[in-house]
Amino acid sequence: MKPHSGTSLPDIDPEGPYDSDPVAESDLWFLPGPDDDDALDPLFPTPRAAARPLFDPVDWRSAQAGYSGEMADLAYHFGALEERLRAGPAEWAHRLALLEVADLGWWAGDRISAERLALWTGLRLSATSDDTQALARAGWAVRRLSGGPAPDAGGWLGGLSDFLGRGGADGDAIPDAIADLAEVMDGAVTLHPATRAAMMFHSWMALGQGRSTAVEAVVLAARHGASMGRGAAPFLPVALSGPGALRGIGDPDQKLGAWLRGSTQAVVAALLHLERIAAWRTRAETATADLSGRTPPALVSVMAAWPMVTAPLAEAKSGASRAAVQRNLDLFTRRGLIREMTGQGRYRVWTAAI
Repeated sequence: MKPHSGTSLPDIDPEGPYDSDPVAESDLWFLPGPDDDDALDPLFPTPRAAARPLFDPVDWRSAQAGYSGEMADLAYHFGALEERLRAGPAEWAHRLALLEVADLGWWAGDRISAERLALWTGLRLSATSDDTQALARAGWAVRRLSGGPAPDAGGWLGGLSDFLGRGGADGDAIPDAIADLAEVMDGAVTLHPATRAAMMFHSWMALGQGRSTAVEAVVLAARHGASMGRGAAPFLPVALSGPGALRGIGDPDQKLGAWLRGSTQAVVAALLHLERIAAWRTRAETATADLSGRTPPALVSVMAAWPMVTAPLAEAKSGASRAAVQRNLDLFTRRGLIREMTGQGRYRVWTAAI
Protein backbone atom coordinates (compact mmCIF):
# COMPACT_ATOMS: atom_id res chain seq x y z
CA MET A 1 0.00 0.00 0.00
CA LYS A 2 1.46 3.31 -1.06
CA PRO A 3 1.45 6.22 1.42
CA HIS A 4 -0.39 9.36 0.52
CA SER A 5 1.73 12.11 -0.97
CA GLY A 6 0.85 14.49 1.84
CA THR A 7 1.86 12.10 4.60
CA SER A 8 5.15 12.95 6.44
CA LEU A 9 7.27 10.56 8.46
CA PRO A 10 7.60 11.24 12.18
CA ASP A 11 10.90 12.62 13.53
CA ILE A 12 13.03 9.85 14.99
CA ASP A 13 15.40 10.70 17.82
CA PRO A 14 18.85 9.21 16.97
CA GLU A 15 19.56 8.65 20.64
CA GLY A 16 18.00 5.67 22.25
CA PRO A 17 17.13 5.21 25.92
CA TYR A 18 20.26 3.11 26.45
CA ASP A 19 22.75 5.42 24.67
CA SER A 20 25.46 7.06 26.79
CA ASP A 21 25.98 10.78 27.04
CA PRO A 22 27.82 12.34 24.07
CA VAL A 23 31.60 12.67 24.47
CA ALA A 24 33.19 16.07 24.04
CA GLU A 25 35.47 16.42 21.01
CA SER A 26 38.36 17.38 23.25
CA ASP A 27 38.24 13.93 24.84
CA LEU A 28 38.54 12.03 21.56
CA TRP A 29 42.17 10.91 21.78
CA PHE A 30 42.36 9.58 18.24
CA LEU A 31 41.71 12.96 16.60
CA PRO A 32 44.73 15.08 15.51
CA GLY A 33 45.81 17.71 17.97
CA PRO A 34 45.88 21.45 17.44
CA ASP A 35 48.21 22.96 14.85
CA ASP A 36 50.64 24.30 17.39
CA ASP A 37 54.32 24.36 16.49
CA ASP A 38 55.23 24.52 20.16
CA ALA A 39 53.28 21.37 21.00
CA LEU A 40 55.50 18.44 21.94
CA ASP A 41 55.56 15.32 19.82
CA PRO A 42 53.94 12.51 21.83
CA LEU A 43 56.66 10.13 20.60
CA PHE A 44 59.38 12.57 21.74
CA PRO A 45 57.91 14.41 24.73
CA THR A 46 61.14 16.26 25.53
CA PRO A 47 62.17 19.49 23.78
CA ARG A 48 64.27 19.02 20.65
CA ALA A 49 67.48 20.78 19.72
CA ALA A 50 67.46 23.04 16.70
CA ALA A 51 68.02 21.08 13.47
CA ARG A 52 71.36 21.65 11.70
CA PRO A 53 72.14 20.91 8.07
CA LEU A 54 74.14 17.77 7.41
CA PHE A 55 76.84 19.77 5.60
CA ASP A 56 77.02 23.17 7.23
CA PRO A 57 79.12 25.70 5.29
CA VAL A 58 79.89 27.42 8.59
CA ASP A 59 81.93 24.42 9.73
CA TRP A 60 83.88 24.35 6.46
CA ARG A 61 84.44 28.10 6.60
CA SER A 62 85.89 27.74 10.09
CA ALA A 63 88.13 24.92 8.89
CA GLN A 64 89.20 26.95 5.86
CA ALA A 65 90.46 29.76 8.08
CA GLY A 66 93.14 27.50 9.53
CA TYR A 67 94.57 26.32 6.21
CA SER A 68 95.49 29.54 4.44
CA GLY A 69 99.07 28.37 3.93
CA GLU A 70 98.06 25.01 2.48
CA MET A 71 95.53 26.67 0.18
CA ALA A 72 98.12 29.14 -1.08
CA ASP A 73 100.53 26.26 -1.73
CA LEU A 74 97.87 24.37 -3.69
CA ALA A 75 96.94 27.46 -5.71
CA TYR A 76 100.61 28.11 -6.54
CA HIS A 77 101.28 24.60 -7.82
CA PHE A 78 97.98 24.45 -9.68
CA GLY A 79 98.87 27.70 -11.41
CA ALA A 80 102.18 26.16 -12.47
CA LEU A 81 100.31 23.14 -13.81
CA GLU A 82 98.04 25.40 -15.84
CA GLU A 83 101.01 27.19 -17.35
CA ARG A 84 102.59 23.87 -18.28
CA LEU A 85 99.39 22.65 -19.93
CA ARG A 86 98.89 25.96 -21.73
CA ALA A 87 102.40 25.79 -23.19
CA GLY A 88 102.22 22.10 -24.12
CA PRO A 89 100.21 20.11 -26.65
CA ALA A 90 96.50 19.56 -26.12
CA GLU A 91 96.87 15.82 -25.57
CA TRP A 92 98.64 16.30 -22.25
CA ALA A 93 95.34 16.98 -20.46
CA HIS A 94 93.97 13.73 -21.87
CA ARG A 95 97.04 11.85 -20.68
CA LEU A 96 96.64 13.22 -17.15
CA ALA A 97 92.95 12.28 -17.18
CA LEU A 98 93.80 8.68 -18.11
CA LEU A 99 96.42 8.44 -15.36
CA GLU A 100 94.07 10.03 -12.82
CA VAL A 101 91.24 7.61 -13.56
CA ALA A 102 93.57 4.60 -13.58
CA ASP A 103 94.86 5.53 -10.12
CA LEU A 104 91.37 6.41 -8.95
CA GLY A 105 90.13 2.95 -9.90
CA TRP A 106 92.32 1.31 -7.27
CA TRP A 107 90.72 3.44 -4.56
CA ALA A 108 87.18 2.96 -5.90
CA GLY A 109 87.63 -0.81 -6.25
CA ASP A 110 87.50 -1.08 -10.06
CA ARG A 111 91.25 -1.74 -10.55
CA ILE A 112 91.44 -0.96 -14.25
CA SER A 113 94.96 -0.72 -15.60
CA ALA A 114 96.05 2.11 -17.87
CA GLU A 115 96.36 -0.10 -20.95
CA ARG A 116 92.86 -1.55 -20.53
CA LEU A 117 91.49 1.93 -19.99
CA ALA A 118 93.30 3.19 -23.10
CA LEU A 119 91.86 0.39 -25.23
CA TRP A 120 88.36 1.05 -23.93
CA THR A 121 88.40 4.83 -24.32
CA GLY A 122 90.27 4.76 -27.61
CA LEU A 123 88.76 1.77 -29.42
CA ARG A 124 85.97 0.46 -27.14
CA LEU A 125 87.82 -2.84 -26.87
CA SER A 126 87.69 -5.05 -23.79
CA ALA A 127 88.53 -8.60 -22.82
CA THR A 128 85.87 -11.17 -22.01
CA SER A 129 86.93 -11.12 -18.36
CA ASP A 130 86.64 -7.33 -18.04
CA ASP A 131 83.92 -5.74 -15.97
CA THR A 132 82.04 -3.72 -18.57
CA GLN A 133 80.30 -1.64 -15.91
CA ALA A 134 83.64 -0.69 -14.38
CA LEU A 135 85.01 0.19 -17.82
CA ALA A 136 81.92 2.29 -18.53
CA ARG A 137 82.42 4.19 -15.26
CA ALA A 138 86.08 4.74 -16.06
CA GLY A 139 85.31 5.89 -19.59
CA TRP A 140 82.74 8.35 -18.27
CA ALA A 141 85.29 9.70 -15.79
CA VAL A 142 87.92 10.22 -18.51
CA ARG A 143 85.45 12.09 -20.72
CA ARG A 144 84.26 14.33 -17.90
CA LEU A 145 87.79 15.09 -16.69
CA SER A 146 89.04 15.83 -20.19
CA GLY A 147 86.58 18.65 -20.83
CA GLY A 148 82.98 19.66 -21.29
CA PRO A 149 80.66 21.82 -19.17
CA ALA A 150 81.50 22.14 -15.48
CA PRO A 151 79.13 20.80 -12.79
CA ASP A 152 77.87 24.31 -12.02
CA ALA A 153 77.27 25.35 -15.64
CA GLY A 154 73.88 27.05 -15.82
CA GLY A 155 73.29 26.77 -12.07
CA TRP A 156 73.96 23.97 -9.65
CA LEU A 157 70.67 22.12 -10.08
CA GLY A 158 70.71 21.94 -13.85
CA GLY A 159 74.49 21.69 -14.08
CA LEU A 160 74.73 18.71 -11.75
CA SER A 161 71.85 16.98 -13.50
CA ASP A 162 73.49 17.40 -16.91
CA PHE A 163 76.96 16.51 -15.64
CA LEU A 164 75.78 13.25 -14.05
CA GLY A 165 73.26 12.53 -16.81
CA ARG A 166 70.35 11.97 -14.47
CA GLY A 167 66.92 13.52 -14.83
CA GLY A 168 65.99 16.96 -16.02
CA ALA A 169 65.46 15.87 -19.65
CA ASP A 170 62.19 15.05 -21.41
CA GLY A 171 60.23 16.06 -18.35
CA ASP A 172 61.98 13.62 -16.00
CA ALA A 173 62.20 14.73 -12.40
CA ILE A 174 65.62 15.52 -10.99
CA PRO A 175 66.55 12.99 -8.27
CA ASP A 176 66.35 14.17 -4.68
CA ALA A 177 70.04 13.43 -4.10
CA ILE A 178 71.07 15.85 -6.86
CA ALA A 179 68.65 18.48 -5.56
CA ASP A 180 70.12 18.08 -2.07
CA LEU A 181 73.67 18.45 -3.39
CA ALA A 182 72.67 21.54 -5.36
CA GLU A 183 71.21 23.03 -2.18
CA VAL A 184 74.43 22.31 -0.29
CA MET A 185 76.57 23.93 -2.98
CA ASP A 186 74.30 26.97 -3.24
CA GLY A 187 74.99 27.61 0.42
CA ALA A 188 78.77 27.32 -0.03
CA VAL A 189 79.18 30.14 -2.54
CA THR A 190 81.43 32.16 -0.21
CA LEU A 191 83.97 29.35 0.26
CA HIS A 192 87.22 28.97 -1.65
CA PRO A 193 86.96 26.68 -4.73
CA ALA A 194 89.27 24.13 -3.11
CA THR A 195 87.10 24.07 0.01
CA ARG A 196 83.94 23.78 -2.07
CA ALA A 197 85.51 20.89 -3.98
CA ALA A 198 86.28 19.03 -0.75
CA MET A 199 82.78 19.74 0.56
CA MET A 200 81.25 18.51 -2.70
CA PHE A 201 83.24 15.28 -2.58
CA HIS A 202 82.16 14.39 0.94
CA SER A 203 78.58 15.54 0.33
CA TRP A 204 78.11 13.32 -2.71
CA MET A 205 79.75 10.38 -0.94
CA ALA A 206 76.96 10.69 1.64
CA LEU A 207 74.10 11.59 -0.70
CA GLY A 208 74.89 9.50 -3.77
CA GLN A 209 73.58 6.04 -4.41
CA GLY A 210 74.90 3.14 -6.44
CA ARG A 211 78.21 1.61 -7.36
CA SER A 212 79.41 4.70 -9.22
CA THR A 213 79.10 7.11 -6.28
CA ALA A 214 82.80 7.11 -5.40
CA VAL A 215 83.96 7.80 -8.96
CA GLU A 216 81.30 10.47 -9.44
CA ALA A 217 82.24 12.22 -6.20
CA VAL A 218 85.91 12.48 -7.19
CA VAL A 219 85.15 13.63 -10.74
CA LEU A 220 82.68 16.26 -9.53
CA ALA A 221 85.15 17.63 -7.00
CA ALA A 222 88.10 17.52 -9.40
CA ARG A 223 86.24 19.42 -12.11
CA HIS A 224 84.95 22.04 -9.69
CA GLY A 225 88.33 22.39 -7.99
CA ALA A 226 89.80 23.54 -11.30
CA SER A 227 87.65 26.68 -11.08
CA MET A 228 90.41 28.22 -8.94
CA GLY A 229 92.46 28.55 -12.13
CA ARG A 230 91.97 30.23 -15.49
CA GLY A 231 90.72 27.32 -17.55
CA ALA A 232 93.94 25.81 -18.92
CA ALA A 233 93.66 22.75 -16.65
CA PRO A 234 90.28 21.02 -16.99
CA PHE A 235 90.47 19.33 -13.58
CA LEU A 236 92.30 19.38 -10.28
CA PRO A 237 94.37 16.19 -9.84
CA VAL A 238 93.55 14.46 -6.56
CA ALA A 239 94.55 10.79 -6.98
CA LEU A 240 97.83 10.82 -8.93
CA SER A 241 99.89 10.45 -5.75
CA GLY A 242 97.54 8.11 -3.89
CA PRO A 243 94.19 8.41 -2.10
CA GLY A 244 95.39 10.77 0.62
CA ALA A 245 93.01 13.53 -0.45
CA LEU A 246 90.02 11.19 -0.26
CA ARG A 247 90.06 10.67 3.48
CA GLY A 248 86.48 10.14 4.59
CA ILE A 249 86.69 10.26 8.39
CA GLY A 250 86.89 13.06 10.90
CA ASP A 251 85.36 16.50 11.17
CA PRO A 252 85.45 19.11 8.38
CA ASP A 253 88.79 20.40 9.64
CA GLN A 254 90.43 16.98 9.24
CA LYS A 255 88.74 16.30 5.91
CA LEU A 256 89.77 19.65 4.46
CA GLY A 257 93.34 19.28 5.66
CA ALA A 258 93.63 15.84 4.05
CA TRP A 259 92.07 17.15 0.83
CA LEU A 260 94.46 20.09 0.54
CA ARG A 261 97.57 18.05 1.30
CA GLY A 262 96.60 15.19 -1.00
CA SER A 263 95.59 17.50 -3.84
CA THR A 264 98.85 19.43 -3.61
CA GLN A 265 100.84 16.20 -3.79
CA ALA A 266 98.79 15.07 -6.80
CA VAL A 267 99.35 18.39 -8.59
CA VAL A 268 103.10 18.16 -7.96
CA ALA A 269 103.06 14.59 -9.30
CA ALA A 270 101.26 15.82 -12.43
CA LEU A 271 103.84 18.57 -12.90
CA LEU A 272 106.75 16.14 -12.60
CA HIS A 273 105.10 13.74 -15.03
CA LEU A 274 104.60 16.47 -17.61
CA GLU A 275 108.21 17.56 -17.19
CA ARG A 276 109.36 14.02 -17.93
CA ILE A 277 107.05 13.58 -20.91
CA ALA A 278 108.15 16.95 -22.33
CA ALA A 279 111.80 15.91 -22.06
CA TRP A 280 110.96 12.56 -23.67
CA ARG A 281 109.18 14.22 -26.59
CA THR A 282 112.17 16.46 -27.28
CA ARG A 283 114.48 13.46 -27.16
CA ALA A 284 112.16 11.39 -29.39
CA GLU A 285 111.88 14.12 -32.02
CA THR A 286 115.66 14.44 -32.12
CA ALA A 287 116.20 10.68 -32.29
CA THR A 288 113.70 10.25 -35.14
CA ALA A 289 114.70 13.28 -37.20
CA ASP A 290 116.46 11.01 -39.71
CA LEU A 291 113.29 8.99 -40.39
CA SER A 292 111.13 9.85 -43.36
CA GLY A 293 107.37 9.71 -43.66
CA ARG A 294 104.54 10.89 -41.46
CA THR A 295 104.35 7.82 -39.24
CA PRO A 296 107.28 8.60 -36.86
CA PRO A 297 106.07 12.09 -35.79
CA ALA A 298 102.49 10.81 -35.55
CA LEU A 299 103.64 7.93 -33.38
CA VAL A 300 105.56 10.32 -31.13
CA SER A 301 102.36 12.31 -30.59
CA VAL A 302 100.40 9.15 -29.82
CA MET A 303 102.97 7.97 -27.28
CA ALA A 304 102.91 11.40 -25.63
CA ALA A 305 99.11 11.45 -25.40
CA TRP A 306 98.48 7.89 -24.16
CA PRO A 307 100.33 6.35 -21.20
CA MET A 308 99.94 2.83 -22.63
CA VAL A 309 99.69 2.11 -26.36
CA THR A 310 98.85 -1.05 -28.29
CA ALA A 311 99.38 -1.57 -32.00
CA PRO A 312 95.64 -1.24 -32.84
CA LEU A 313 95.42 1.97 -30.81
CA ALA A 314 98.52 3.43 -32.48
CA GLU A 315 97.11 2.48 -35.88
CA ALA A 316 93.77 4.16 -35.16
CA LYS A 317 95.21 7.35 -33.68
CA SER A 318 98.10 7.85 -36.12
CA GLY A 319 96.20 6.99 -39.29
CA ALA A 320 99.06 4.81 -40.53
CA SER A 321 98.86 1.21 -41.67
CA ARG A 322 99.36 -1.67 -39.27
CA ALA A 323 102.63 -2.65 -40.96
CA ALA A 324 104.03 0.90 -40.72
CA VAL A 325 102.98 1.20 -37.09
CA GLN A 326 104.50 -2.14 -36.14
CA ARG A 327 107.73 -1.34 -37.96
CA ASN A 328 108.10 2.02 -36.23
CA LEU A 329 107.21 0.61 -32.82
CA ASP A 330 110.01 -1.92 -33.18
CA LEU A 331 112.36 0.83 -34.36
CA PHE A 332 111.44 3.09 -31.43
CA THR A 333 112.06 0.19 -29.07
CA ARG A 334 115.51 -0.49 -30.49
CA ARG A 335 116.42 3.19 -30.14
CA GLY A 336 115.37 3.20 -26.49
CA LEU A 337 112.47 5.62 -26.93
CA ILE A 338 109.73 3.22 -25.83
CA ARG A 339 109.62 -0.07 -23.99
CA GLU A 340 107.34 -3.06 -24.25
CA MET A 341 105.51 -3.82 -20.99
CA THR A 342 104.19 -7.38 -21.33
CA GLY A 343 107.22 -9.35 -22.54
CA GLN A 344 104.94 -11.37 -24.82
CA GLY A 345 105.02 -12.02 -28.53
CA ARG A 346 101.35 -11.11 -28.98
CA TYR A 347 99.00 -8.51 -27.48
CA ARG A 348 101.93 -6.27 -26.66
CA VAL A 349 101.72 -2.89 -24.93
CA TRP A 350 104.25 -0.05 -25.22
CA THR A 351 104.91 3.02 -23.11
CA ALA A 352 107.25 5.97 -23.48
CA ALA A 353 110.62 5.41 -21.80
CA ILE A 354 110.46 8.55 -19.67
